[in-house]
Amino acid sequence: MSYILIAVLLMALVTYIPRVLPISIFRKEIKSKYIKSFLQYVPYAVLGALTFPDIFNSTGNYKTALFGTAVALILANMGKSLVIVALGSILTVLITGVFF
Repeated sequence: MSYILIAVLLMALVTYIPRVLPISIFRKEIKSKYIKSFLQYVPYAVLGALTFPDIFNSTGNYKTALFGTAVALILANMGKSLVIVALGSILTVLITGVFF
């Protein structure tokens, strides 16, 4: 077999395994409250792990990114809507970008 065909088959296998394993492992209903509560937070943790590092690289300046993130976290903790949180952090980055 050629190198390209072997590489494509390996990539297909590596992509297919993470999709099939959860279905084959969790066929029965999960009864443990601990595991259920853990699995409820996994999507949020994955989303945070994927987006949080890019927040600091998005502006090109760590200080403005830090201020924008702090304002977003404060507004979100206060229960503001997603639009307010996004606009507040964008305005903070723009304003701090003038000074830093």
